[in-house]
Amino acid sequence: MGRLFVVNLEGKIYSCKYCRTHLALCEDIVSKSFHCRHGKAYLFSKVVNVTVGEKEERMMTTGLHVVADIFCVACGSIVGWKYETAHEISQKYKEGKSVLERFKISGPDGNNYWASHEAHVGGSDADEA
Repeated sequence: MGRLFVVNLEGKIYSCKYCRTHLALCEDIVSKSFHCRHGKAYLFSKVVNVTVGEKEERMMTTGLHVVADIFCVACGSIVGWKYETAHEISQKYKEGKSVLERFKISGPDGNNYWASHEAHVGGSDADEA
């Protein structure tokens, strides 16, 4: 596998809940109004220490998108997805941005988020796959 290099962030960070690898900064949050099958999720302009999986078309609540799952580089857990292409003009702002699922990350205060009963309640986007 080779040597693993990870980026250590400074400030208020979100990290992988399984291995505590840094993933994103609070200041890089674009939106907190996303939803997935485990509950809430956050859209980030920049994430680090992830690998990007295969691109695939997925039907989301906001339309058809080309997305790729993103994985923690340290432990391999799926932590969210990256928007590669949005077919709707109104959704183009998502391209190149990543979503981290709250259920799979630790917040800046060190708290883990848990799946909630409103996991399937509508929101800005939902992982239908």
